[in-house]
Amino acid sequence: MQLTFWEAAKAVNATNDWKKWNDFDLTGLEFDSRIITKGNLFIPLKGENDGHSFIKNAIDKGAGASFWSTSESAPDQLPVLQVADTLRAMQDLAIYYLKKMAPTVVAITGSNGKTTTKDMTEAVLAQQFQTYKTQGNYNNDIGLPYTILQMPDKTEQLILEMGMDHADEIDFLSRLAQPDVAAITMIGEAHIENLGSREGIAKAKMEITSGLAAKGLLIIPAEEPLLSPLTKGLTQTIKTFGFGKADCQAEIIEAQKEYTSFKINGSPILYTIPVPGKYNVGNALIAISIGQWFQLSEEKIQAGLAKFQLTKNRTQWLKSKTGIEILSDVYNANPTAMNLVLDSFSQMPTKGKRIAVLGDMLELGPDSAAMHASVEEHLNPAEITEVVLYGEQMQVLYEELVKKYQENKIHYFHKEEKDQLTSTLKSILEPKDTVVLKASNGMGLSEVVNSLLES
Repeated sequence: MQLTFWEAAKAVNATNDWKKWNDFDLTGLEFDSRIITKGNLFIPLKGENDGHSFIKNAIDKGAGASFWSTSESAPDQLPVLQVADTLRAMQDLAIYYLKKMAPTVVAITGSNGKTTTKDMTEAVLAQQFQTYKTQGNYNNDIGLPYTILQMPDKTEQLILEMGMDHADEIDFLSRLAQPDVAAITMIGEAHIENLGSREGIAKAKMEITSGLAAKGLLIIPAEEPLLSPLTKGLTQTIKTFGFGKADCQAEIIEAQKEYTSFKINGSPILYTIPVPGKYNVGNALIAISIGQWFQLSEEKIQAGLAKFQLTKNRTQWLKSKTGIEILSDVYNANPTAMNLVLDSFSQMPTKGKRIAVLGDMLELGPDSAAMHASVEEHLNPAEITEVVLYGEQMQVLYEELVKKYQENKIHYFHKEEKDQLTSTLKSILEPKDTVVLKASNGMGLSEVVNSLLES
C-alpha cells in the first residue's frame, strides 16, 4: 500500500491533532481485528458489534494506527485519526486512493452473473495488464472501498463488482468508483420485493452510469427491452451483447457439461469457456466486449476466457466419490436465473438420470408464489427425471409439478427438513447420475452439496 498515516489523515479530514505522531508508511488496512498484520490501519466499523471494542486485539496483532469515532477515549499507545463515521472515512480514503493510484476501473452489476462476469473479465484483461478484482462478493458500500484499498500497487485494471438490494446503492458505488467501463449482465427479479418491479430493478442497475466516465463504455444485454430506453441522453459509447442482433453476437458451437464453445460475429475464432450454459456465454460476451474496448487481440481474449477461475458456488461442477456429477449453483437465485440454469441443465449429456434440487428464491415480494410456480414450464419429466423441492415458497411449484410428474418422482421438504432432504437425495442418486442444486444463499443448500461430496 502506498499510503502514509499523515496522508490518510488529510484524505479523511481527521479532526484530532494527528501531527503529534511522526508520519509513517501504512502497510495496509483491515476492519477485522483478527487478520490485522503489523503496520495496518484498523477500521473499527459499527455493525452488530462495535469494532471499537476490538481495539486491544488490533493492537496485539500489530496495528500501526486506527480510525476512531466513539466518545470513549482512544488508546494512548496507538496513533489514531478521529472521524465522525469510520465507514464514511474508509470510503473517503478509497476515493483518495483511487485517484492517487489511477487504475482503469471496470464496474459490473446485474441480477445474476456479475461475479462470473467479473472473473471472466479479469482473466481476459490479465492477458495484457496488471489486474485486481473484487474478492468473493465484496460488492457493497463496505466491500467496494475495501477492495480499492486492497489493490496491489501496480494495478492497471481494477474490476469491481457492484451489488444492491435497494435503489440508490449502485448510484453511490458508481460515484465512488468513477468507472471507465460499466456492464449490466441481466435484469432479473432479485430484490424485486424492495424495488417493486423489473422496471424498478432496471433503473436501479442503470445507476451504474452515475459515475461512468463521459467518454466511457456501457455494455447492456440486447434482449432486455427495459434498458434501451434508459440509455437515451447518455454521452458514453453503448455496446450490446446477445444471441440475436447485437454488437457482440454469439453462436454456440458446442455445449458440454464441462465447457461451452462459441463464435462471435462471424469470426473464425472459436472461444471456449470452462463452464456450461448459454447464460455463461452471455457473461463471456461482456468480457469479450471489454477486451475489445481495451484493444486486446482475439487470441489474448480467447486465452483469458479458456482458463478463467470461477468464484466458488457459481455454476460449479463437482464430483462425488461415487461418481455423481453435481452442478452447484447455490449462491443466489431469481426466476430468470433459475429458468436459464434449468434450460441448460435439461440439455446436458448424462449417463444416468438428471435430478434437480430447487430451494426458495428469496426477496421476490407479493408475486413470489406466481414466480415460483412459473418455474414449472422449465421442468420436463422426459429431461429432468426427478425434482426435489425445498422451502415454504417451493410448495406452489410442487403443486404444479404433481400434475406432470409421477408421485414418486417429485419430493417436497419444508425448510426445517434439510436432513430428510439430504437423506432422500442420497437414496435417489446413483453413480453416473447428474444433479443440479439451485436456490438463494439463505436456504443453505451448500450444506447439502458438501454432504453429497462427503458421502
